[in-house]
Amino acid sequence: MNRTMSPLKSQRRWRMQEGGLLVVIFVLGALLTLFGGRVPMPELRKNSNGEVERVMVEKNKFLNSRTLIQLAKDTSFIAIMAVGATFVIISGGIDLSVGAIYALASVLGAMVFHHFGPEVLPEGDDAHGSLMAILACVGVVMACGLFNGAMIVALKVHPFIITLGTMAVFRGIAFVITNGQSIGGFPQSFREFVRWETGGGLSLVPLAGMVLILALGWIYLSRLSMGRHIYAVGGNEVASRFSGIRVARTKLSVYLVSGLMAGVAALLALGYYGSASSSDGQGYELNVIAAAVVGGASLSGGKGSALGAILGALILQMISTGIVILGISQNYSQIIIGAVVIVAVVLDQFNDWLAKRRLTKSA
Repeated sequence: MNRTMSPLKSQRRWRMQEGGLLVVIFVLGALLTLFGGRVPMPELRKNSNGEVERVMVEKNKFLNSRTLIQLAKDTSFIAIMAVGATFVIISGGIDLSVGAIYALASVLGAMVFHHFGPEVLPEGDDAHGSLMAILACVGVVMACGLFNGAMIVALKVHPFIITLGTMAVFRGIAFVITNGQSIGGFPQSFREFVRWETGGGLSLVPLAGMVLILALGWIYLSRLSMGRHIYAVGGNEVASRFSGIRVARTKLSVYLVSGLMAGVAALLALGYYGSASSSDGQGYELNVIAAAVVGGASLSGGKGSALGAILGALILQMISTGIVILGISQNYSQIIIGAVVIVAVVLDQFNDWLAKRRLTKSA
């Protein structure tokens, strides 16, 4: 049976799905605001003499500028990668190697950055070094994404097996070329650009990158024929092939997009943190796939959206932030995230069962 749906019905369903995610975000925010408690924070104020002095003020642990800014920054890296993972999941695939691709892109970019950095070339051309590092990141993630897609298409092996293997290969390469050492010493201009902040301390570049990726992902999936092909392949691959869709090319494209998103996140992280190591992105595959699934992407394929991926990443980051605010041990973080993913999958399966039941009754 063809599991695809009309574009109008699909859009209506995802408006409802994303609306539900916004409700969850609002409820989580309200709960953290109510039960998070208060904490003293420094603030600059004018005293009676008109002089600016630093005073401690009691503020809500969650609903304050510092926590919200940190939440936005932490969400951006995972959210960007989650958009790429959503492309893959919509097509009916899975990519377990995104964390390893992120690590490999990080260390290769860091090596190029370091070569043109202040510790090696104090008078070097920062713009030239930054461009070379960006090209290195983009080149390696494209190669990794295409390799994943080509192996899956050529060998006709389940993506879980291929990307599980490449996850170990890519991270192993990152470890070998760095000898397990961290790499720093980047051009100052690049770091200043990525870490550029507003007066309130909000890092605009990672946030702007997330918004740009959201816009591009939304246009690609909902407005371009290539995006509709991804939904079609994930909904029913056999029917898509007989309808003239180039299934192999579509699968290659989604793994390429997934790799590119990992590269974008790696570049932003390089500029923000100023160093990279082969252990970077450890466990990101769980968080990225979890964000996509919580955002409404169905692991059976054919469903998902870029906005849902962003909102899913925000929900997971709010949960992680809430664990800290509520004083719960960080050891429970992965347990809670895993449980959230299971609940999201169960709800997705329940929704599919309801949809099939309605179709049966209407027939």
